[in-house]
Amino acid sequence: MKNILISGGAGFIGSNLTKKLVSKGYNITILDNLSKQIHGKDQKSELYNSIKEISTFILGDVCNEEDWKKSLKGQDAVIHLAAETGTGQSMYEISRYNDVNILGTSHLLDFLANNKNSVKKLIIASSRSIYGEGKYKCENHGVVYPNDRIASNMMKGKFDLFCDVCGGELDLMPTDENSKIHPSSIYGITKQQQEQMILLMGKSLGIPAVALRYQNVYGPGQSLSNPYTGILSIFSTRMLNGNDIDIYEDGEESRDFVFIDDVVEATILALEKEEANHQIFNVGSGEATTVSQVANSLKSLYNSNANISIDGSFRLGDIRHNYADLNKIKNLLGFTAKFDFQTGISRFADWVKTQEVKEDKYEQSLNELKNKGLIK
Repeated sequence: MKNILISGGAGFIGSNLTKKLVSKGYNITILDNLSKQIHGKDQKSELYNSIKEISTFILGDVCNEEDWKKSLKGQDAVIHLAAETGTGQSMYEISRYNDVNILGTSHLLDFLANNKNSVKKLIIASSRSIYGEGKYKCENHGVVYPNDRIASNMMKGKFDLFCDVCGGELDLMPTDENSKIHPSSIYGITKQQQEQMILLMGKSLGIPAVALRYQNVYGPGQSLSNPYTGILSIFSTRMLNGNDIDIYEDGEESRDFVFIDDVVEATILALEKEEANHQIFNVGSGEATTVSQVANSLKSLYNSNANISIDGSFRLGDIRHNYADLNKIKNLLGFTAKFDFQTGISRFADWVKTQEVKEDKYEQSLNELKNKGLIK
């Protein structure tokens, strides 16, 4: 395989992946609509500028069949990254998330199913959001997957999860690829459907397909002006604008934050190794980091005077904990994350310090959520 199409290739993950693949001798074509939410009003972001000279760039939309037709000509593999990605935003822009994430994928598969093509591999960027709440262990009932938390309990400051059977305390476990799928957002549902469509049609068409369930990806190059996704970017922009940080719940909610270089490495392994064919893999760091840890680490790295407040407010649909079990990708593809959180966040902060301070649009996104009744 030599010719690779990356949808959404001008974005954060796509641009980093493009640069690495080009350095390995691949010919990269990018299909991207240069979304203003990511690339700004003039659509000339640093991300786009980093790839425009080293790839064949097609300004187009995954919702347009003709753009897919033009982009797929002569391609050996497709890495489908293009998607709307804001968990909260997806709860009030349902049609948009459905159109881009599901319909856009349908157009790709329609073309492959009905036209002669040279595609020999499909990779879909899935998400940890398809799991919803993480995996837990009850002393009395073993492995459990708790139901969604009840808003009335959370309004009383009760954020932790308990066994639905006995009410006992739960111990968090790493979420493996066979864990229960119960997404808690429209975004998560669309990523689940993307994944299922790609894997099913890959088998039907005889094209090896791979689903990569990315955890919370961060690192240099991440958009600092998109207030809808990525708490490291959101917190950084607020601090550098001299604004305070408000943390949901009690700050002890945790996620698996994975550095961009590790994500790029895992994606290339999935592309190049036959052992990845028709498989699903978690891609993460394998460690749980709390939101309070993120905020306090950034405050220290920026030497910021920002006040970090925890007032017990919460966003409906948010999960409490989730981090990845990486045994499968380690055993089949030889992947091990190279960046622990402290190393990764230090590199991220060093990069942020070199950037122009962006306008803080977080209050705008927060007001949207409040107006929709999603913040309590």
